[in-house]
Amino acid sequence: MTEETMTIREMCEAFDVTPRTLRFYEAKELLFPIREGQKRLFTKRDRARLKLILRGKRFGFSLEEIRQLLDLYHVDTQRLTQLTKTYEIAQERLADMERQREELTEAIEDLKEQLAWGEKMIASMKAGETAAE
Repeated sequence: MTEETMTIREMCEAFDVTPRTLRFYEAKELLFPIREGQKRLFTKRDRARLKLILRGKRFGFSLEEIRQLLDLYHVDTQRLTQLTKTYEIAQERLADMERQREELTEAIEDLKEQLAWGEKMIASMKAGETAAE
């Protein structure tokens, strides 16, 4: 290995992913390691792409969205197209996440109310059993 390339094991350790994940991203044409027989060598470009893939996944971007954004890197040298599209998708994703958070907050409050009701019912039933004895 040189400073320019990393083996699959080194990539797994550096990015806390499995070999299967790296092979999956390669099959989906998101990563393009150098192949030497069965051996895969990942370049700086692959490392940068993996970092962006993992960040995109964390934010809930689909693999197709991530692929499109990565492909836009080569459209213009200033990367304005890529940055603009990334910004647009990120705004949409943020709005979705905030909507989901609101729905989750509401569901949590509803569940708390149901648990409080259930707690009172259980206490009431236990009190009734004790009185009947």
